[in-house]
Amino acid sequence: METDDKKHMTTRGKSEVSKIDNTDYSVFESIRELLIDARTTVYKAVNFTMVQTYWEVGRQIDTTVGDRAEYGKGLLKFLSEKLTAEFGKGFTPSNLRTMRQFYQVFPIRHTLCGELSWSHYRRLIRIDNDDRRDFYLKECAEQNWSVRQLERQINSFFYERLLKTPDSGKDEIKSEILKLEPRLDPEYILKDPYILEFLDLAENKNYHESNIEQALIDNLQKFLLELGKGFSFVDRQKRISADGEHFYIDLVFFNYILNCFVVIDLKTGKLMHQDVGQIDFYVRYYDDKLKLPEHNPTIGILLCADKNETIAKYSVLADNENLFASKYMLYLPTEEELERQIEREKSFLELVADYEW
Repeated sequence: METDDKKHMTTRGKSEVSKIDNTDYSVFESIRELLIDARTTVYKAVNFTMVQTYWEVGRQIDTTVGDRAEYGKGLLKFLSEKLTAEFGKGFTPSNLRTMRQFYQVFPIRHTLCGELSWSHYRRLIRIDNDDRRDFYLKECAEQNWSVRQLERQINSFFYERLLKTPDSGKDEIKSEILKLEPRLDPEYILKDPYILEFLDLAENKNYHESNIEQALIDNLQKFLLELGKGFSFVDRQKRISADGEHFYIDLVFFNYILNCFVVIDLKTGKLMHQDVGQIDFYVRYYDDKLKLPEHNPTIGILLCADKNETIAKYSVLADNENLFASKYMLYLPTEEELERQIEREKSFLELVADYEW
């Protein structure tokens, strides 16, 4: 039997453990926030160091080349070979040209924003209008947008919509991005291929998703139109709204032979069950809200462009088997055609070299 002293010690020990348990989480959360803040600060510092480095690379190239276009081609080829051999594959002639363009668009170094990564700037320099570019740069820094969020805002004409919206409705437009593209974990900040190559860090395979998605959509659109099987282009990044939330469909066509809409959603990662649910939602939305009574049910095409697997999934309403079995297969590209097209575009994106200065 335990003595009273032992019982007292046991009870006291349990009480102390209980007290520690009650404070564990507050200490953990405090330390966790500290480490996350430190990690984020380091990531941003690394990113901005790379931004400044590539700005300087661009400045030196621009200063050396001047107006000598032919000389510039040779210099880029020479630099690319030498830098790639020592620092990795992030220094192709095309990438070096981007660095030069970066310097030309942002010629004053001290105006560079430490909150933005090289991936942010690569997207911003593609905006021709100075006012529009400055707006997105400022908003991106203040709102801490990821690159994908920035891409989404540009594609949805955020700047133009905000200008046309009364003050009472601006907050709704500003807040919609968090529903469409939630903020990512801090480690996702470090995702730039140039940085990964330059610093020899572990690669995040998702870093180039938006770039690949954009190029695939560009070429898929052309591919479908060139098939000449009744396709008429309707919209791109088509915005639809449901219960106050906004969604964007990658491509929308109308096939006048099938007399129906064709909506296409492209995924650059592995096909997930929620992706199937999403394309089904798009199809049902079009059938309920946009198609006319004389139209046949909407067709949805879900494309998954994973590096190791290309999947094409079709969706039509279950009660329209005739459309699926006959006209459907005659006038839509087959899964094999879509797969070949995506594989061609992926290979092209990985191997293409831009020969024009």
